[in-house]
Amino acid sequence: MKTTVGIPAYNEEKNIAKIIVESKKFADQIIVCDDGSKDSTATIAESLGVIVIKHHKNLGYGSAIHSIFLKAKEINADILVTIDADGQHKVEDIAKLVEPIKKGDADLIIGSRFLDVSSKKIPEYRKIGIKIITKVTNSSLKNKITDSQSGFRAYGKQVISKLNASDMGMGISTEILIKASVLDFRIAEVPINVIYDGNTSTHNPVSHGTSVLFSTVKYTSIEHPLKFYGIPSIIFLVIGLSFTFLSIQYYAEIGRINENITLIAAGTTLIGVILLVTSILLYSLVSVVREKNPRWYTKMNTGIFLRKHELIRKQHTRRFFPDFNLCQKNYFYNLFFMKSIAFTGDGSILCKTAW
Repeated sequence: MKTTVGIPAYNEEKNIAKIIVESKKFADQIIVCDDGSKDSTATIAESLGVIVIKHHKNLGYGSAIHSIFLKAKEINADILVTIDADGQHKVEDIAKLVEPIKKGDADLIIGSRFLDVSSKKIPEYRKIGIKIITKVTNSSLKNKITDSQSGFRAYGKQVISKLNASDMGMGISTEILIKASVLDFRIAEVPINVIYDGNTSTHNPVSHGTSVLFSTVKYTSIEHPLKFYGIPSIIFLVIGLSFTFLSIQYYAEIGRINENITLIAAGTTLIGVILLVTSILLYSLVSVVREKNPRWYTKMNTGIFLRKHELIRKQHTRRFFPDFNLCQKNYFYNLFFMKSIAFTGDGSILCKTAW
């Protein structure tokens, strides 16, 4: 089976050469996505003879991963391993990640930092943030995992060809897991070692964590509306009915309405009803779309338009991209954030535009 290593990189000229050279021992092909770096990252990668995808500006980690997936699909990769370019992961662990896929035991393998002693090396603030996000993510997964934010992963051929992610930022890690679970792909984990010497992260931990958490909540609400909205609605309705009973009892005993109890009863009941209606409507909508056209639902959920939307796609493309022929081959549309991205024929992103 042909193994391809994908490396999303942004201003990583210090580390990229070492990671590429070491990865060649385990990979048949290497793809580097230079996400608008201002240093020599792309030049160094090209000099080492690997496939280089260039983004003309920094579009985000999710965009880089998406470009790597497109290229891996184009070159017909059997296994795609994604690894960070900051030197945090040990390249020799690639062998551990691809082994279960080669044996046919799993479709998606996560290199977990919490299955080995390496978890002791993780800064406490990161450990807490990762565990919170993983706990939220697990609510949408059939098989529970320990590290939803690890960028060190291996994907089988079916995952590469069928799974399309839409998130532009760090939330893509969670999105991929949720959508892979919905598509019944087998997700497993293997222990990996990580290196936290100095500041290897280029992201602010607060903004990073907040962004990922919001993305996790977003995809969970879309995939599991009854669970996401229904359970809170029941809780609010129970609280509302309890306070309503207290309000009635107070009126019966005292002879007047207690405004505080009545307001709490009315407010919580109203919130409960709104959440309940939202869960039913969203669940019904998603169910109807899935039943009538499962393929269209899958594509819509990943943010890619089919022929049904060809006219809209062309109009928006011409509006923002005069050279329509260049963008026509691969056009990606993000439904959730109302942003558009045009891909050139080789899978690299031409530009991104917010409506």
